[in-house]
Amino acid sequence: MGMFSRLKTVIASHINALIGKAEKPEKMLNQLLIDMNEQLIASKKAVAQAIADEKKLERETANQRALASEWERKAMLAVNAGDDDLAREALKRKQDYDNAYTEYDKQWQAQKDAVEKLKSSLKELQIKIDDAQRKKNLLIARAKRAEAQQKIQDTMSGMAGSKGSFDTFDRMARKVDEMEAQADASKELADFSADSDLDKKFAKLEKSDASTDSALLELKQKMGMLPGNAPEQKALPGA
Repeated sequence: MGMFSRLKTVIASHINALIGKAEKPEKMLNQLLIDMNEQLIASKKAVAQAIADEKKLERETANQRALASEWERKAMLAVNAGDDDLAREALKRKQDYDNAYTEYDKQWQAQKDAVEKLKSSLKELQIKIDDAQRKKNLLIARAKRAEAQQKIQDTMSGMAGSKGSFDTFDRMARKVDEMEAQADASKELADFSADSDLDKKFAKLEKSDASTDSALLELKQKMGMLPGNAPEQKALPGA
């Protein structure tokens, strides 16, 4: 079980090292999965070795039991032959193998239980790594989206500043408005000047016509051409 504790420590220390270096999430996640898979491979080898040791203990346990049975058979042969001393020696050997069998069986059962726990832990580790692999792409996508949003926000902040593009655009718009207002004012002044000149011309013309009409009227009166006025008769010489 200590193997998986060491695995957890190694992975945790590497995570802290990567975070401390402020690596990009995508690079960090890829490296973490590489480390996890490498540790998984090492763990599988360790579990495989534990299984091999368990199988070895199983075989040795069976062997001790078989040897105990064999010496029991020999003791029976000695009894049948009437050789009790030889039977006693055979039974002693059988007892030694029985004791060895008991000890091996105890170790085998303990190793068997440990292997089952290791296999369960290894399976859990595999599930977690598979889950991390599935989540990696989602985390990378989220990180890229956050990075893009940050870039957009930075760009907008820069453009919205006093010397930003938006501010410059607004100042240019105000400048164009001012230019248009000045053009309209100039046009209005020009139209006003034109109207004033035209009024002056007609006023002069009207003044000129009135003077002429008055003179014409006076002339007609003098000549007696107006109704009700007889022409004035000049006295003839000697009259």
